[in-house]
Amino acid sequence: MNESSHSRSTRGFTLIELLVVLAIVSLLLTLAVPRYFQSIDTSKEIVLIENLRIVRETIDKFYGDNGRYPESVEELVDRLYLRSLPFDPMTESVSTWILVPPKNSSKGKVFDVKSGADGLTRDGRSFKDL
Repeated sequence: MNESSHSRSTRGFTLIELLVVLAIVSLLLTLAVPRYFQSIDTSKEIVLIENLRIVRETIDKFYGDNGRYPESVEELVDRLYLRSLPFDPMTESVSTWILVPPKNSSKGKVFDVKSGADGLTRDGRSFKDL
């Protein structure tokens, strides 16, 4: 083996080869990243709907047991109906829930909960209307 063929095989990649690889990687990223963020938003929406369902069922159970609605969502935790306050994934907080009182205010203060998040779901509904 002569000197020129040996040094040529150990030099590494050319600039053109590196640019082609970078172009392929960037093309793959432009396809994958939007789908990734869309799946994150979809997951947050599903978690929000499930958290709302659980809290609403818990409020109904509380009413069935006590004949009144809770005074706050914290009462559900204090009376061990919930282990902890649910997390609103859209606002990333446990304190942004909108509390809806019952029509008869002598029966308690929390008839329903809604998300305090601004914005719309994938199907165009407001998060506050879920």
